[in-house]
Amino acid sequence: MTAFTVITLTMTALLTAAMTLGGPFPALALVYVTLVTFVMDRLGLPATPDRPAAEFPAGDTLSLFLGLAHFPLLAGGVRVIGASPDHSGLDKLLLFIALALYLGQVSNSNAHELIHRPARGLRRLGALTYVTLLHGQHVSAHLLVHHVHAATDLDPNSARPGESFYRFLPRAWIGEFREGLRAETRRHGLTLRHPYPWYALGGGLTLATAHVLAGPAGLAVLVGLAAYAQVQLLLSDYVQHYGLRRDLRDDGTRCPVGPEHSWNAPQPFSAALMLNAPRHSDHHLHPGTPYPGLDIDRAAMPILPHALPVMAVLALLPPVWHRLMDKRARTWATSRQN
Repeated sequence: MTAFTVITLTMTALLTAAMTLGGPFPALALVYVTLVTFVMDRLGLPATPDRPAAEFPAGDTLSLFLGLAHFPLLAGGVRVIGASPDHSGLDKLLLFIALALYLGQVSNSNAHELIHRPARGLRRLGALTYVTLLHGQHVSAHLLVHHVHAATDLDPNSARPGESFYRFLPRAWIGEFREGLRAETRRHGLTLRHPYPWYALGGGLTLATAHVLAGPAGLAVLVGLAAYAQVQLLLSDYVQHYGLRRDLRDDGTRCPVGPEHSWNAPQPFSAALMLNAPRHSDHHLHPGTPYPGLDIDRAAMPILPHALPVMAVLALLPPVWHRLMDKRARTWATSRQN
């Protein structure tokens, strides 16, 4: 737990300092989440086991803290970037990028962790995090659609072989909204238990709060931060399931999700920053396992050639991405047939 705590809270502290003190901290926060993360991953630091011990802490305390810290960081970012006279234009730009990367990589990953926890309060905290990023539908789509249909065409968040990110992005965003809505309507009907009206209400209150904090500029900042965070989440989905498909059984049904149906990244620093989200196969095999206990098996699980944040950048360059990943995806498909 030490690595998760130190790495995530250092970024949280740098952003807090960037908003309250200015000075070098906006630049330091951006350097930390980009260059420092890249270098530490290349060095393989901190050293972490592929297979943690059987006994591990649940990590709920850190997740709770990060979940609660998300709201003042988001509000503070909207206020400072949208209306602060004490920060230069350059500092605001650096803070915007650093905060957006934090929201996309830490807040998103922590919210994902929280919505899988058994405690109702933690699940609601995770859902509220997504709602303030104007992405509440992801909660329903992830739990009711993605975990059921991952690595099939029934899951809008599983990228198809040969599909570019730019084709995937609108299909996934619209698809997860639609399929999540259908799944929730089947569960709850048109009642107050249906979460979609609450997602909309929460998003509306978030936008109203941004306007109170910094006027029209605050609205623009919030929408920009939320859009940046949503794109990062969908980039992660794209990368972590690209080109991997579950085979059909003789009776026409799909085989269950296995370790071969998600891409994984073993690099320790970015994994700790993202609460082990890059150990994606084990999460699909055991969705209830808290992030400190997720395994990675380099022989049985597809391994990405670079860390997840690096792969997300490469996914924005389709010729580079396809040259790097299409053969790897075909290799895994062939290996399942042999």
